[in-house]
Amino acid sequence: MLEICDLKVSYDETEILAGVDLDLLRGDSLAIIGESGAGKTTLGLAVMGLLEERASGRILLDGKDILSLDEKEMRKMRGKDIAMVFQNVEDALDPLMTVSDQIQEAISAHLEKGDPREVDDRVRRLLKSVGLNEDKGGSFPHQLSGGEKQRALIAMALANDPQVLILDEPTASLDAVTKAEITCLLRERIREKIVLVITHDISTAAKLAEKMAVLYAGRIVELGDTKDLLENPRHPYTRGLIRSSPNMTTTKDLQGIPGRMVHGVPGCPFSDRCTQRIDRCRREVPLLKEAGDRMIACHRGGIVPLLELSDVKTSFGDFAAVDGVDLTLYEGETIALVGESGSGKTTLAKTVIGLFEMDDGEGEIRLEGEVLTRRGRDFYKKVQMIYQNPKESISHRMNVLEAIAEPLEVQKAGSPSERRAIVKRVLEEVELPTDDAFLKKYPHQISGGEAQRVAIARALVLNPKLLIADEPTSALDASVQAKILKLLLNLQEKRGLAILFITHDIALARKVSDRMAVMLKGKIVEEGPTSDVTTCPVHPYTMKLLEVVAPHLAPMRGARETRDGSGGLWEVSEVPPLRAREL
Repeated sequence: MLEICDLKVSYDETEILAGVDLDLLRGDSLAIIGESGAGKTTLGLAVMGLLEERASGRILLDGKDILSLDEKEMRKMRGKDIAMVFQNVEDALDPLMTVSDQIQEAISAHLEKGDPREVDDRVRRLLKSVGLNEDKGGSFPHQLSGGEKQRALIAMALANDPQVLILDEPTASLDAVTKAEITCLLRERIREKIVLVITHDISTAAKLAEKMAVLYAGRIVELGDTKDLLENPRHPYTRGLIRSSPNMTTTKDLQGIPGRMVHGVPGCPFSDRCTQRIDRCRREVPLLKEAGDRMIACHRGGIVPLLELSDVKTSFGDFAAVDGVDLTLYEGETIALVGESGSGKTTLAKTVIGLFEMDDGEGEIRLEGEVLTRRGRDFYKKVQMIYQNPKESISHRMNVLEAIAEPLEVQKAGSPSERRAIVKRVLEEVELPTDDAFLKKYPHQISGGEAQRVAIARALVLNPKLLIADEPTSALDASVQAKILKLLLNLQEKRGLAILFITHDIALARKVSDRMAVMLKGKIVEEGPTSDVTTCPVHPYTMKLLEVVAPHLAPMRGARETRDGSGGLWEVSEVPPLRAREL
């Protein structure tokens, strides 16, 4: 058993690891992911007993504390009981020794007496086991390809069949084919060992480890089953990492995490970059606590719901435009509401914003956990809407400055000069001019793309948490549409906005949304992660929408496609009855 207790490591005055706790049994594999500088490699080096920096806590292997051992005792364990595949291949291999000699040296270091012929035979078997020909053993490192060097390092790490194997960026800098080969090789050779996979490559982590720990500024912020954690991240930082990582199954454009990592800050280390921080986050360090199926270090218990709709109904006379909608939008995410004209999308949006009255009954709308009974000034500080036609939503009697500053005036925020400064800052965010000539222009004097950006600036001027975008690009040409969508994604990344994106264009929705809800006749008939909804729809109406935009990619009518357990093959079954996708 490998047990890490309250491990702290400091470089000079900077605490790189700030209290890491982990328990691993034989056969366990754990991936440690996070940005560069999070402390991943430091953790691996601490387990190897290779730290020169000040460390405290305990690292117990079968009850023996590694941190308390002197170098002589540690050398007996290093390479025999614990081994590591180092990140920098060039530094890990001796350029003056052949590959066979280096593997032989790793074996001989732990043999008091040994038959040279047996050692040579063992070296040959190791080379073969990692997919290297025997003649490669006589080669020097500079005579090998990147993949061959990586295989040689794996052979050296496995030379004495260690209990604990640490893989530090095992596939970094390798091409896709070689990476796949090395990953497959490692999966075969790490069974029955305690394995730590240290990487920023989420795809590699997913293939090599059954569990995953997310490390940020020296602290574990989320820990759980790899598959569950990647499919449903619960910590804002984990979600940011996944959004930043290229993935063949992801449809939304890549997004980064604003700001940069800083060690040693008071309170939650992620608070300065978090979209849902509260005052407590800046004062207290959150503890890693059990939250359902995983461990999370967050004062709010992970990503929290921002907008919750429960059995929402809106009728015009006897016609139910919105008929019992249930929907939850989380902090900092985008949901695309998709459907043809007349499906109830805009009516639902206007019901949320307060322009239409919800039917009397059991339905309710919650914002940040509180039931909405009326829409006052506080509500409109948090929720704003971009309407479909900007030249109709902005008064033709107002110039650019007046149109954008109006919400500030309604909220009685600041002096005229302060409001003007805020308007200019927001115009810079939406990439529009801030000179007096532009500020004095009226809607009929600017282009459609500029008018839409003015509408977005007007919606952002109060710094809302939720932006409802109703067909914000439907009247724009393709080039301007792309710029507006990129702008919205950038603003979401920078400000942490949650966006309810309403569109009839499912192809557009898949590029901007985290989740998708398909609406038909006032009801949501399918809901789920956008990549799932667009690649394996379960409702015939969703299939029809996809067939219209991409008939050559549309799935079989009347069938449901689902992934097998390994995520590889597909099987076909009957379409379930009309209902929302179960998340």
